[in-house]
Amino acid sequence: MLSRLSRLSRPAALAVCAVPVLGLFAAAAFAPLPFVIARPGLTADVLGTHEGKPVIVVTGAPTRETKGQLRMTTIQATGPSTAVRLPQLLDDWFDSSRSVMPKDAVYPSGGSDEEIEKHNLEQMAASQEDATKAALGFLKKDPKDVKVDLNLADVGGPSAGLLFSLGIVDKLDVGGGGLTGGRTVAGTGTITADGKVGAVGGVALKTQAAHRDGASVFLVPEAECSDAASELPEGLQLIPVSSLSDAVNALRALNRGEPAPSC
Repeated sequence: MLSRLSRLSRPAALAVCAVPVLGLFAAAAFAPLPFVIARPGLTADVLGTHEGKPVIVVTGAPTRETKGQLRMTTIQATGPSTAVRLPQLLDDWFDSSRSVMPKDAVYPSGGSDEEIEKHNLEQMAASQEDATKAALGFLKKDPKDVKVDLNLADVGGPSAGLLFSLGIVDKLDVGGGGLTGGRTVAGTGTITADGKVGAVGGVALKTQAAHRDGASVFLVPEAECSDAASELPEGLQLIPVSSLSDAVNALRALNRGEPAPSC
């Protein structure tokens, strides 16, 4: 093969060598890649209703009439079985309203679409239970006396935990005043039963969803400040939090006209 190439002119030899290279590029262009394409997803007001039902229902304790909104945020990503190929990847890489993310970062549990959906719904159920424990613990209320039902189980994943806790606090803290000050506040973050807030991923897309749906304040896990600030929509105030008490204190500071932490 080398002896034959040596007898060809330089342009002809380059053309011969280019054929397999072009074949590799063509194969790569149509091969599925281990990425997902994500974009801003839905938001939901945990102080309001979802599909005609109140998101938060409390029994066993007095509640207050809330004002403003507390909106949990999501991203919408291509499914785990969706084939993402190089041309689509390149198109979305430079689109600020889209994000290219490793598949295992969005779907760490692996499995089929049905298995992923089941896993996400299980995570949401566990997150809601932890959110309730965190809120009742913050308010020093006995969970044996107070029952909280959360009606947003069809939105999978654990990232709404912080907002669920804030919604419960806002409804139950009768003497403490409202948390929103009439604003639309959005945010994201997992939460543990003892009130610690954890990172979630996709925060830059979630700030876009929040801004689209009217939020002026966005609560972000402290560890993801730089990610959220990288493409922050104009007019959206970013507040880092590492616990439920951080979030409550920051919102109450805003209501008093005092500065709140920022990224």
